[in-house]
Amino acid sequence: MAPQVFLITGTSTGFGNELVKKCLSEGDKVVATARNSSKLKFDNTTKDNFLAVDLDVTEQKSIDNAFEKALSQFGRVDVVVNNAGYGLAGEFESLSEKQIRTQMEINFFGLLDVTRKALQVMREVNKPQGGKIQQITSIGGQRGVPNFSLYCASKWAVEGFTEALSHELKPEWNIKLTCVEPGGFRTDWAGRSMEFGERHPAYDHMDAKKTMGERHGTQAGDPVKGARAMWEIAQLPSPPLRTVIGSDAYKAIMGKIKTYGEEYPKYQELAESTDVEGYQRPT
Repeated sequence: MAPQVFLITGTSTGFGNELVKKCLSEGDKVVATARNSSKLKFDNTTKDNFLAVDLDVTEQKSIDNAFEKALSQFGRVDVVVNNAGYGLAGEFESLSEKQIRTQMEINFFGLLDVTRKALQVMREVNKPQGGKIQQITSIGGQRGVPNFSLYCASKWAVEGFTEALSHELKPEWNIKLTCVEPGGFRTDWAGRSMEFGERHPAYDHMDAKKTMGERHGTQAGDPVKGARAMWEIAQLPSPPLRTVIGSDAYKAIMGKIKTYGEEYPKYQELAESTDVEGYQRPT
């Protein structure tokens, strides 16, 4: 496959950082973004294959500027990876209004604004039309995890948005969307990147800080291999709308599908008892 131009958000650590390295090693061109891009350092970069740009996903002007610089240097953007985000941990009742809104602002609304800009560029600027958008969600975008109600809410929101959007795009635009759903990986996500609520006295049976402290560094996933998987997905001519990465995520999603398959049929009669008398479904 010909080299592609990747624009990746959140490249200072974790998946984003490893994905930049993978793309460069494969001969792709990379626009690496971070809130402070001056700290980004990668090997074997030239102006022909690399551009570091400041990008704050909560600022529309910052998003527009990053894409303008990318287009000015490379002429097109083939793959946008919405990787910027963080985990907010703690019982729901321990989280402040500000913490809740900031989680949604970055993980959801920021991603929406980057996606909107990516769609416009892929449809109206890229010649030929087209491109791929990867939303880095989480297995927490498919199942609820204790201590992560708001993080899960932000990722479920991205999943629903992306699925609906996939049905709105004209096939001839050739824009492909994928939700990449990682399980636990040994990145900074559960370490210094994580934010916590103030513990609520009623929830003495839970301790998010202790739980995540014990989990940090013991997860199944290798970030280098996770980034390789993301790169491989970007090589597919028709990538899937959803895919998990990580054996833990695969086990979790298959368990979720099994539960759905058992739960919903139990209430089929109730579900179907509410139709208007004589209603016929359109074919």
